[in-house]
Amino acid sequence: MRAFIAIELSPEIRDSLAQTQSHLKYSGADVKWVNKENVHLTLKFLGEITEESSEKIKSILDEIANSVKPFEISIKDIGAFPKIEFPKVIWAGLDRGAAEASVIAGKIDDALSKVGFQKESRPFTAHLTIGRVRSLKNKEALKEKIDSYCIPDDSNQLIRSITLFQSTLTPKGSIYTKLHESEFSP
Repeated sequence: MRAFIAIELSPEIRDSLAQTQSHLKYSGADVKWVNKENVHLTLKFLGEITEESSEKIKSILDEIANSVKPFEISIKDIGAFPKIEFPKVIWAGLDRGAAEASVIAGKIDDALSKVGFQKESRPFTAHLTIGRVRSLKNKEALKEKIDSYCIPDDSNQLIRSITLFQSTLTPKGSIYTKLHESEFSP
């Protein structure tokens, strides 16, 4: 099965990001927007895993979660990878919680590398993918919309867990199924 580890977002943050997507759609850019139910903070993409390795992953996540206290995240801004002039991915970035998410992602990467998963080659960047650019049609209008948009101040959430998801690819998009949730220490 194809899997990844992520932080789930509240319905309020997902709604706020859906409003952001609506604003950006007015650019007329050729973007495949991520379904609001699928927006999450990826900590580690695993690729194809077996049932046996999923059990190891679950216990590693439980162990890591035991050493983490709940923390708050807030959405700060939006931008594009690799850069705004040549966008491939449209993202929302974290303000509060970015450092904590980075520490957790590092712990996950280190622990999983000891059981055969490849370490990440790029440094972790706390972001929420909200769209993937398919072509450069209307890219200037998209850049203007991104530059002019302000995320509402109420885009925050208390994070209490990390989750292992299965990702099933379908012609209508990805379907994410929660396999295991590891609660943080109170």
